[in-house]
Amino acid sequence: MTILRTTPKDLLLQAATLHVPFDGWSAATFEAAVADSGVERAVADSVCPRGAVDLAVQYHMDGNTAMVARLAVADLAEMKFRDRVAAAVRFRIEAVEDKEIVRRGTALFALPSYAGDGAKAIWGTADAIWTALGDTSEDVNWYTKRATLSAVYSATVLFWLGDTSDGYEDTWAFLDRRIENVMQIEKFKAQVKASPVLSKIMSGPNWLLGHVKAPQAGAGAGLPGRWTRS
Repeated sequence: MTILRTTPKDLLLQAATLHVPFDGWSAATFEAAVADSGVERAVADSVCPRGAVDLAVQYHMDGNTAMVARLAVADLAEMKFRDRVAAAVRFRIEAVEDKEIVRRGTALFALPSYAGDGAKAIWGTADAIWTALGDTSEDVNWYTKRATLSAVYSATVLFWLGDTSDGYEDTWAFLDRRIENVMQIEKFKAQVKASPVLSKIMSGPNWLLGHVKAPQAGAGAGLPGRWTRS
């Protein structure tokens, strides 16, 4: 991915990516990034209080930015919606210029102390995709869409890391199968809604879920959601 590097954090990240394939997102990488970038140590510690971990998070966010930019200019009008989602996931993976950097990031975010950062990063990618594709859901579907896509994205990335096929064709086939699995779930949900018997059985859970709302801007923003009062 090509992101304009202008801020101290950007300069640190640019320098760090040269070392990550060898030293991972480690203290050694951060020290090398500070030395190579010319960023003052006090400034580096200020913008990256957790060192290379903060740079790893920024690297992931930059990938999301590159994906959204590509989606903005892509011609998706003639695609089925499931194919638009698949294209977005593919664009996100293709934003990566060095697979080893992602492999090292996967190892970092698998550590218990940084698992939360990893989960947040994946959720952020799913949210960026749905937002870019025009999702307007405001109820529990806001969460289920992002949860299922997070699972699809993370599984596809893990498959891609081990894929040696030409042009990663095996990865894109794997992605299509995972998207199809999700579509089957959506089809089942539609069948449940259309069935009088199943709708009656699910009336209680549906009433409860009907009170779940997507996060709102303003007061309380950033929380997972909110409960509405009738």
